[in-house]
Amino acid sequence: MTHPPEPLAVRVRPTTFDEVIGQDDVVGEGSLIRHTLDPLAPPLSLIMYAPPASGKTTIARIMARTQGIHFVELSATSAKVADIRKTITESRTHLDSDGTPTVVFIDEIHRFSKSQQDVLLPSVEDGTIRLVGATTENPSFSVNSALLSRCAIVSLGTLTNDDIYAILQRAISHPDGLTRCTPGIDIPDDVLRVIALNASGDARQALTLLEALDTARGDKPATLDMLTSLAPHAIQRYDRDGDQHYNIVSAFIKSMRGSDPDATLYWLARLIEGGEDPRFIARRIVIHAAEDVGLADPSVLPLAVAAQQCVALIGMPEARIPLAEAALAVATAPKSNATYVAIDRAIDLVRHTGSLPVPKHLADAHYKGANTLYGNGVGYKYPHDYPYHVVEQTYLPDDLLDHPDAHVFQLDGSGIGHEQIIAKRLQAIDDFMILRRKYPTP
Repeated sequence: MTHPPEPLAVRVRPTTFDEVIGQDDVVGEGSLIRHTLDPLAPPLSLIMYAPPASGKTTIARIMARTQGIHFVELSATSAKVADIRKTITESRTHLDSDGTPTVVFIDEIHRFSKSQQDVLLPSVEDGTIRLVGATTENPSFSVNSALLSRCAIVSLGTLTNDDIYAILQRAISHPDGLTRCTPGIDIPDDVLRVIALNASGDARQALTLLEALDTARGDKPATLDMLTSLAPHAIQRYDRDGDQHYNIVSAFIKSMRGSDPDATLYWLARLIEGGEDPRFIARRIVIHAAEDVGLADPSVLPLAVAAQQCVALIGMPEARIPLAEAALAVATAPKSNATYVAIDRAIDLVRHTGSLPVPKHLADAHYKGANTLYGNGVGYKYPHDYPYHVVEQTYLPDDLLDHPDAHVFQLDGSGIGHEQIIAKRLQAIDDFMILRRKYPTP
């Protein structure tokens, strides 16, 4: 029985780190991953944080192949606890029989439950398996701290248009690639550039489109018209200098920030008609609802998040309507970047002052002995027990009480939009505290 050939993306998958394109910082000479290949190096488990189709699985397979050890691939979307335990048992058998550890690659590890992640801990700790997890979400928030502490974090960058273009060229010249193609002739460079731009950093998507185009062209050289028939939005998004896509995104963002609803809708339409991923558009709207509107109108951020959820639930073309509503909400709302500035000030303060201890009266006092043994919670004043539900007490670490940069949240004048209410309330609290200090309650 004849089996259909493997997809192009599988056939041209790199087998050595030297063949990997676009991740030199991660797999190049002197990188952490290269050091793990040293036979004398201690076993190292990794969590790779990266966008989709940026090379996570490929890197894990090369690690296993280069080290000559077993490789097992699990998907967090389908693997159960029983599957994990079976893999660990088989890995121990390999280790006991020939001294060879197993690389266990878990795609979308952030989808594993805490119990699933906990099952891995002992085997990662004793070196039975070398875990290589892949996630598109920040592992600091999506992976258990216990498992995270036993792994090195490796961040892969998004593949650039030039990276994708190089991957496409390699797929044409590869022995198992599009072998009937003559580079630069059967599929011209300008067509490859369009495919690269249309892929938005997704190598798998680019290779899939290339393979479809190669099939569709028959014995004729590929043209932009052929590509348009397969990907109608590709040409519109194409820019020979490689900047048009990002310029349109920039114009969209700046139009929302600049409170121009007409321009906001125009650039949104350009993005939609250009085939931009609606999830990307939704993310930008959410970001700028917080960054450029913030507390000036707190209702805009939940509306933007709701639009993002609509995109996921209903898809295009209907999702264009909630996207437009959210973008207009950002564009027409009062503007303030006070929140954006404040959190960056706070982060800068933390980076310069380090991990200061939590004041004892604010520390967790819910467990037995917290008060008596450690003094946690002693002296804490419950605000709701006091007039107007506020009471004067220290909430910052002691070392920051007189720090010149501790006042990170600042409103210009009386504030903008809803910030006027916030500014008045904060001023009222300050005035009340001054009054209480002047006339203390017996």
